[in-house]
Amino acid sequence: MVDTRQLDAQSLVSVAAPVYNEAGGIEVFVREVLGALDELSLPCAYELLLIDDGSTDGTGVLIDAAADAAPGVVRVVHLARNFGHAAAVAAALDHARGDVVILMDADQQDDPAAFGPFLAQWRAGHDVVCARRVVRPEGGVRRALFWFFYRLFSWLASTEAPLDAGNFALMDRVVVNELVGLRERNRYLPGLRAWVGHRQTGIDMVRRPRYDQNTRVGLRGLWRLAMNAFYSFSYAPLFFFRLAGVVSIVFCVLVISWALYDKLIARIAVPAWASEVVTVSFLGGLNLLGIGLLGEYIARIYEEVKQRPVYIIDRVLDPSREEPDGQG
Repeated sequence: MVDTRQLDAQSLVSVAAPVYNEAGGIEVFVREVLGALDELSLPCAYELLLIDDGSTDGTGVLIDAAADAAPGVVRVVHLARNFGHAAAVAAALDHARGDVVILMDADQQDDPAAFGPFLAQWRAGHDVVCARRVVRPEGGVRRALFWFFYRLFSWLASTEAPLDAGNFALMDRVVVNELVGLRERNRYLPGLRAWVGHRQTGIDMVRRPRYDQNTRVGLRGLWRLAMNAFYSFSYAPLFFFRLAGVVSIVFCVLVISWALYDKLIARIAVPAWASEVVTVSFLGGLNLLGIGLLGEYIARIYEEVKQRPVYIIDRVLDPSREEPDGQG
C-alpha cells in the first residue's frame, strides 16, 4: 500500500498503559517503551501515559519518579482506587493527547517492537492496527480457553472483531475520540473498537510472558470480561431461549397429535405419561418463549441506555457543506 499519512513536527504519538501493582517490572517497561520510541526516530514528539489503577505496592512512587526524570515525556494519572482494568483503559483513552494512540499493557507481555509495524500500517491509511496474538505464553488450558472465547465471540457477536486481538493496538485520533464518547461501564474494548468501524487491520505478534510469570487476571476476571463481551455485543442467548421455547411447543403439538391419533383413529389406549409430557412440554415451552421475549425487550432497553451514536461518519467528500460532528 502507498503511504497516505505522515507525522510532522506538530504531531504527537501517545503510548498509554494502565498500571496496577507492577513495581517489580515498571521501570524496565518504561525504559523499554521509551527506547523503542527513540529507535523509531520520529519527526514529532511522543509521550508515555501511565494510568495508576490504585496500586498498593509502591508502583505509584516509581512512575512518579519516571515522570520527574522525563518531564513532558512521561505523564501519570492516578485513579482514586482500583477501578479495574477496563476503567483504567477508559481513563488512558480519555487522557491520551496524541494524534496516534498506542494502547498496551504494562506487564511486558506486549512487545514495543510492534510500534514500527503499527505506524507503517497507519501511514498506509488504516485507522486501527491491532496485534493478533498468534503465539501465547500461557499454559495449555488457558490457551484453549482464549482460543475458544475469540472464536465463539466471533460467531455469536453482531460486530465482527479480529480473532485473537486484545487491547494492544494503535488507534488514530478519530477512533480514540469515538471511543471516548462511548461511556459504557461494562466495556469490552476490542468489541467497541471494532464497532466504531473505520479502516482496521491487524499484524501477527508473539505475546511475551509476564516478567514475574504471575498473571494478574484469574479465571474469575476472565469470566467477567467474557460476559461483558457477550452481553454487550450478542443477543444470541435470547435467540436460543426463543428457539428452545418454539421447539418445546412443537414437541407438545406432536405428542398431542400422536395421542389423538391413537385415541380417535387407531383405537389404541393412550399411555398415562402422555398427559404429563404434554403438560410439561407446553408449560416449559411457554416459559422459555416468555423469557426469550422478555429478554428481547430488556435487551432493547439496554441498547438504548448505552447511548451509542446511531451512526459514525468517516469523512465528508463535499467541501461546500459544513462537516457534521461525526455522530448521529
